[in-house]
Amino acid sequence: MIAGGAARRYRVEHRTTYSYSGEVISSYGRAFLTPRDLPGQRLLTHDVHIDPTPSDRSVGGDVYGNVTSFFHVTTQHRVLAVTGASLVEVDVPVRDPADTAQLWEIARPTSANGPLATEFALDLHPREITPEIVAYAAESLRPGRPLLDAVAELNTRIFTDFTYMSGATTVSSKVADVFAARAGVCQDFARLACACLRSHGLAARYVSGYLATDPPPGRERMVGADATHAWAAVWLPGAGEHDRTGHWIDFDPTNDQFGDERYVTVAWGRDYADVPPLRGIIYTDAKDSVITVSVDVSEVDG
Repeated sequence: MIAGGAARRYRVEHRTTYSYSGEVISSYGRAFLTPRDLPGQRLLTHDVHIDPTPSDRSVGGDVYGNVTSFFHVTTQHRVLAVTGASLVEVDVPVRDPADTAQLWEIARPTSANGPLATEFALDLHPREITPEIVAYAAESLRPGRPLLDAVAELNTRIFTDFTYMSGATTVSSKVADVFAARAGVCQDFARLACACLRSHGLAARYVSGYLATDPPPGRERMVGADATHAWAAVWLPGAGEHDRTGHWIDFDPTNDQFGDERYVTVAWGRDYADVPPLRGIIYTDAKDSVITVSVDVSEVDG
């Protein structure tokens, strides 16, 4: 995709609240809550508010260029609230006509045409690619077919063959579990799509972010709004022999479409485990805890 002439501006608020049945004496956390600055996406303002106030906090980058926030709360507490607030502009994408002719067999990354993409063509550990995944993907990745045609069909098949069902899986569910149950949520469908493409040597990455809460006039509301969302991206080689970077195209099997100006990208990796919104360790004798998450992505005038 290349940037179009129009843009939409969003105010994003992502609030996570942990409530504990007893006192927590120490809480270490790592958060991926900062939208990325990208061609076609601009982060205008951003802040992460943590209550109680951390005694120590820092911001850094990971190996994929994602922004990650670290914090340590030493004040005793029974409630911990972490809120990411951002103002983001996203351009309307325009597809490069050259992308539509790219055959999938020559889109496999190598050390010559895409050394940074080769990692995203590898299976995970423990392995997620099974004979069933290979066969399922092969129905769309037929010989001599343009890559984006094949991806569009795979997108539609996952959307049609699998049911969106909250609670059908957990963050530890395997792709094989999702495939057998034929049900899951957006994170599961993104991971399934990645496994399908990787099973045939293509590079696919897992993308975490948000969807606009309110759709544009005349367009339907999509599954995944009002929560963190996840989708996949497929890699295409560069146009010339000296272009070893290539580019990525987002697609969303939960909503059966390619990425557009309604998607706000926060982070990407090889799997959900690389970029969870929040992860941490607490020291407490509390027996029970409850987590609540609210996300609002509202369009604002430029």
